[in-house]
Amino acid sequence: MKPLNIGMVGYGFMGRTHSNGYSQANHFFPCEYKPVLKAVCARNKDKAQAFADTWGYESVETDWRELLKRDDIDAIDVCTPNNLHKEISIAAAEAGKMVLCEKPLAMNQTDGEAMCQAVEKAGVKNMVWYNYRRVPAVTLAKQLIDEGRLGQIFHYRANFLQDWTINADVPQGGAATWRLDAEAAGSGVTGDLLAHCIDTALWLNGQIKDVSAMTETFVKERMHSETGKKEPVKIDDACSFLCHFDNGSLGLFESTRYARGHKALYTFEINGENASIRWDLHDLHRLEYFDHNDDSIVRGWRSVHVSDGDQPYMGNWWVPGLNIGYEHTFIHQVADFLKSLETGEQMHPSFRDALETQKVCDAVLDSAAQRVWKEV
Repeated sequence: MKPLNIGMVGYGFMGRTHSNGYSQANHFFPCEYKPVLKAVCARNKDKAQAFADTWGYESVETDWRELLKRDDIDAIDVCTPNNLHKEISIAAAEAGKMVLCEKPLAMNQTDGEAMCQAVEKAGVKNMVWYNYRRVPAVTLAKQLIDEGRLGQIFHYRANFLQDWTINADVPQGGAATWRLDAEAAGSGVTGDLLAHCIDTALWLNGQIKDVSAMTETFVKERMHSETGKKEPVKIDDACSFLCHFDNGSLGLFESTRYARGHKALYTFEINGENASIRWDLHDLHRLEYFDHNDDSIVRGWRSVHVSDGDQPYMGNWWVPGLNIGYEHTFIHQVADFLKSLETGEQMHPSFRDALETQKVCDAVLDSAAQRVWKEV
């Protein structure tokens, strides 16, 4: 197989998921290309070395600029806080490297557009890690919609609920809690959680035309890990918005880190003229399906266990009836990226795809700030 030499910048939670995806993809999905874990880059050399030893990376760098200079690196995987996505991605593209960037694409639409132009000018393969597209049940939902089984879509609703920041003593900034620092994250739940919901919605239901949003920051000040001082919190702890889709359907989205009892509740439901579907991350291998064309005496919601060989991705895994989990979505994304190298087709979501999600996020934040409807 042809080697695809990976240089990863960052080694946190997403670094683990991506590394596992690179390590496992060829075991289950035949492809001409094989990822090689060539180098991991982080400022703390000892921690980077420990990560490299655990996952099998061949070398360590402490400056991503040095990583980009290496001739033995084909692709740069950007697993950093959001404020570093633009600089690293553009430099990687200019160095002729493929770029695989964590979500959200950028801090804002302007930065995202610059990143798109950079990869397009350089002609390098690019991808953004919106992994929930590759849950087999979600991919099956896409298949059912594209086949016209739902008919005209009327409603799309989604939520992503967590509870990990309710404690006012949780700091902002630093390696562990950079998502609470606007300087590193750009936004709160909008860019972190709702971005996933929006990307999935755009993929399943098409473009969003306009939004009306509200946000709230429940804890106004938090100690900053790097300064040791209490500073204003500038990210959104909660966000809800309404929207119109181009296809005429209505959207309702909600996300918060203040929903006690929910660690990662991500759900969506789509109501169509002929049928409805719904999905829950906590039961990610199942797709709930209601078909109005069923005989009335047996009409009702059915639970489709997505594990059979003729369902998306599952033919490459175990025997029917056996589940797969969250980590497999990244394996699927790596496998699809490798296949795109083989076929020459555009990988999705690309930077351009992710820019559409960024546009919606920006419109949501603008709408909440101005308390008006905003066009996307």
